[in-house]
Amino acid sequence: MKVSEVMTRNPASVTAETPVREVARLMVEHDCGAIPVVDGQGRSIGILTDRDITIRAVAADKNPHDLLARDLMTAPVIGVREDLELDDLLDLLEDHQIRRVVVVDGAGKTIGIVATADVAEFASQRKTGELLQKVSEPPGDQPGGDGVRAR
Repeated sequence: MKVSEVMTRNPASVTAETPVREVARLMVEHDCGAIPVVDGQGRSIGILTDRDITIRAVAADKNPHDLLARDLMTAPVIGVREDLELDDLLDLLEDHQIRRVVVVDGAGKTIGIVATADVAEFASQRKTGELLQKVSEPPGDQPGGDGVRAR
């Protein structure tokens, strides 16, 4: 199975200058927890999650209404091609302890997104369980882990 079979195509995206309140509105409108942040050519330069807004703004006592996507986004973002095998995607998510990746075309333009919830629909229960366990481990608990965490 390939990434193209599990990804969400043409996800909502924003620019770095988009107000956070607009990003949150898009999350509600599209029933998602992550929005790619793209440049003028549609290439992902970051990703903004509902957790980013909670941790980096609300919990840090910053007013989200005063912030732009660039202020809270996670960057750089990991991108994969749609012809990547699902097993290779699972390895990548586990190795980097991330919950989402953007899918890019040959020019680097964002064409999709894959979240662990998408994987759960198509992978076996065992593989999905292993993925969730690996991405949820604290950094350093994983042999050879580099401390990269999902946000």
